[in-house]
Amino acid sequence: MSLEALNERVKTDLSYLAFGGAAWVQPKSHPEGHVYDAVIVGGGQSGLAAAFGLLRERISNILVIDENPEGLEGPWETYARMVTLRTPKHLTSVDLGIPSLTFRSWWEAQFGPQGWEEVVKIPRGDWMSYLRWYRQVLNLPVINEVKLKLIEPAEDGIHRLHIAGAGAPSEQLLARKVVLATGIQGGGEWHVPSIIADHLPARLYAHTSEMIDFETLKGKKIGILGGGASAFDNANFALSQGVAEAHVFVRREKLPSVNPIRQMESSGMIERFHALTDAEKYAAISHFFKYNQPPTNDTFERAASWPGFKLHLGSPWLEVESDGEGAAVTTPQGRFTFDFLIVSTGLLSDPGLRPELRLVESHIARWGDVYDAPAEVANPLLDAHPYLSPGFAFTSRDAEGEALLHGLFVFNYSALASCGLSASAISGTKNAVPKLVSGVADQLFLDDRDGILKSFFDYDEAEFVGQWSKPAPSDELEPKI
Repeated sequence: MSLEALNERVKTDLSYLAFGGAAWVQPKSHPEGHVYDAVIVGGGQSGLAAAFGLLRERISNILVIDENPEGLEGPWETYARMVTLRTPKHLTSVDLGIPSLTFRSWWEAQFGPQGWEEVVKIPRGDWMSYLRWYRQVLNLPVINEVKLKLIEPAEDGIHRLHIAGAGAPSEQLLARKVVLATGIQGGGEWHVPSIIADHLPARLYAHTSEMIDFETLKGKKIGILGGGASAFDNANFALSQGVAEAHVFVRREKLPSVNPIRQMESSGMIERFHALTDAEKYAAISHFFKYNQPPTNDTFERAASWPGFKLHLGSPWLEVESDGEGAAVTTPQGRFTFDFLIVSTGLLSDPGLRPELRLVESHIARWGDVYDAPAEVANPLLDAHPYLSPGFAFTSRDAEGEALLHGLFVFNYSALASCGLSASAISGTKNAVPKLVSGVADQLFLDDRDGILKSFFDYDEAEFVGQWSKPAPSDELEPKI
């Protein structure tokens, strides 16, 4: 099979499912311009899958915006530096149950079934190429280089989205529903410890989420803070780009070895997380936070195979300072000097950190507002997560915020506490997107229920037009004697 043949197969499969049927949502008019039923912010894997899911529900008046140039959405060819995905290759995701839309179908169309058997893990660059194909074959309504600056609640359940960028068609968009499919960092911000940010000039360090010019680091010595998968991804990538030495510092005495995601993928925890009580959800995610996703075995082996790789266990950074040309790092194991530092310390999830939410964030309910966790599992990082509905909608901590937040959905990593491993996780996509889509569709339906019900009760179009003519008496059967 070729990609051209696969494209035709996708079209055939979707036609069998009556994909693209007439939209049922009644259009809204507004003096300021067109009103979208939903605008999805983020054109990476989550945003694309959400758009496909809404189209399958015959919600077609939608738009996806992404701040990046076309083909560079998400992390895969910007700051992600792993060689392969960490997710097992057999897990499906954005296909939403359509076999011809799976990565496997896309791969086999080019390399055959034997080629698929030879894949151990999905190469990172090929995953991005697959997502580009997915967007194209489904003809998803995405515009690039459009950045969301601010969400402004307006009247009648409409939100003004203030936007900017080279691709922006205007200064604002109007939307009834807004889905923030903004990736891992979209629920807060990447975290750089103050011990670094307050004591070093920006030219001497970067977070793993940033673009890094490794060309300028050739032959240099770098220090990496963090013991998770990303730290080793960056060490391997840096060494492959000509860095002379990459030192990874881990505060623990032993590298993490357990990856709870693997258990969640097979135990029903991803599919049925929504059925847990708040206490059970909180305990589960608090436990999850105790683990830093370990490097995959192949990533660790690749990094460790370089002569310039050094690992320092039991080595938290106690002091960081500039020594003129570079950075000096003090640990319990001694003092080290580097030309550059890379920070792999994760992120913080809190709506208050998001500039686009500044008009509404004070009303957004957090987990700390609705659940008083027992001391043995309490975690302030978890408490700051937004408390979402099962359909990924913001909930309000006060009556005033209910109308302001109505129509705002969160499909980024900050949904973890409320909805489990879902948005921004390939493992959770196929189960999470239908819940999100149902949440959006249900709101649209209930918002318009008065008109929809009136149309239902007033409906009197005759469907059956047959007529029955009573037989003449002579045609009737003689009674039996």
